[in-house]
Amino acid sequence: MFEDKTLVCKDCGQEFVFTAGEQEFYAEKGFQNEPMRCKECRIAKKQALRENREMHTTVCAACGKEAKVPFIPKNDRPIYCSECFANHQ
Repeated sequence: MFEDKTLVCKDCGQEFVFTAGEQEFYAEKGFQNEPMRCKECRIAKKQALRENREMHTTVCAACGKEAKVPFIPKNDRPIYCSECFANHQ
């Protein structure tokens, strides 16, 4: 049903293969658009977003340590440091 397609990355201009397996995955998830970037450029874009993310400092509701979160803390819900968050799941 699906066949490998060769696409061109919009960032670096290199060709990359959109495999039949990837196309099947996209179809299962309901994605309408084909990928526009090669794997390396997708990774680089995600990394750049992480590096530029504004972090906010708050106090962990469980242990009292300082915690950094990528959202503005509100007082309506407890906020945990990454260690306590992992223990609460």
